[in-house]
Amino acid sequence: MHLELRHLRTIRAIHQAGGLARAADMLNMTQSALSHQVKGLEDQAGIELFVRRSKPLKLSAAGVRMLRLAERILPEIDALEDEFRALRSGRTGRLHIAIECHACFEWLFPVLELFRHAWPEIDVDIRAGLAFEALPALMREEVDLVISSDPVTVEGMTFNPLFDYHPTFVAAAANPLAQKDFIAAEDFRDQMLITYPVSRDRLDVFTELLTPAKVEPRGTRQVELTAVILMLVASNRGVSVLPDWVLRDIRSHSDYVTRPLGPQTVTKRLYAATRTEDATKPFMAHFLRLGRSEPVKLQRA
Repeated sequence: MHLELRHLRTIRAIHQAGGLARAADMLNMTQSALSHQVKGLEDQAGIELFVRRSKPLKLSAAGVRMLRLAERILPEIDALEDEFRALRSGRTGRLHIAIECHACFEWLFPVLELFRHAWPEIDVDIRAGLAFEALPALMREEVDLVISSDPVTVEGMTFNPLFDYHPTFVAAAANPLAQKDFIAAEDFRDQMLITYPVSRDRLDVFTELLTPAKVEPRGTRQVELTAVILMLVASNRGVSVLPDWVLRDIRSHSDYVTRPLGPQTVTKRLYAATRTEDATKPFMAHFLRLGRSEPVKLQRA
């Protein structure tokens, strides 16, 4: 028996309409064409699907079995068609994000709060567990966007620029380096450097300052949370280098001093890596616009 979706829709329409004439109108076809379709379906099944002499037209026991199948399957098909239409229009989709930047949560959550109001049907998630295998996960379509400050050339991947930032030195007001106008690599030799728990090649203080100058700090201490790093710095247990947007709330705090890395101020750029074909999707393009504008507001606060 060759059963098609149109057969299920026919059974459902005749049951709902109670007759062939009204069902034909519901299905936008002639009554003759509908009768021919029903006869062909019954010939395939080898059994009558309707009790012909009843008014309104009723389903036979076999017809009821087919109606139950239609009522189970057709709503799922209709929902799938609605989902595909929404995908084509850009109203729905998935935005799973991996982050190669611990401090990015500070600006990402405000961006996502604005994004969810504009795109409530988009499935948003942050895949922190993929942080250090993020780009391969992007190409495997396990995630849809990667926040990174280290662009690479990969076929099929686009690094969309977001905004520039300054890695900034922060220390306790009592630290002797508070007297300096800027912080050079040599200044770290006598300092305990507090960093996020990532490799040196992902830390701006090393890639932009210490490694090129071949300078080692007195010691390093890895801490997961930004708030704990700042607490330790305020207690003069070490110094740190953090993105400027993280330090917006402590710039006027008497416990801290912030200084640029110098003598030439270090500037880095943050990117959102996407699969190339995804960058122009309406919801993705909106997220990228928010990712360019909202963090700058935090920097200027």
